[in-house]
Amino acid sequence: MPSLQTLIIEAIGWLAALLILVAYLLLSLGKVDGRSSLYQCMNIAGAIGMIINSGWNGAIPSTVLNAIWALIGLYALVRIRAQRRTRETLP
Repeated sequence: MPSLQTLIIEAIGWLAALLILVAYLLLSLGKVDGRSSLYQCMNIAGAIGMIINSGWNGAIPSTVLNAIWALIGLYALVRIRAQRRTRETLP
């Protein structure tokens, strides 16, 4: 029987995968915009969960892919917030 730690890591992986899929579904259905904070946060959180799961399981290519995915999401989120601040300060 798997340890509690292993079960938690697997649950994190499945929840992360679901989060990324739901983000993509919402984007595809036009319910969120690719430049929205919600979409980017869902992708970042999902990528972090996948990093935990794939890193634990020794899947290095998946870990690297998801680290890059998270960094892209963080970059997009920073740009989104900067654009919002610029719009708020304009007369």
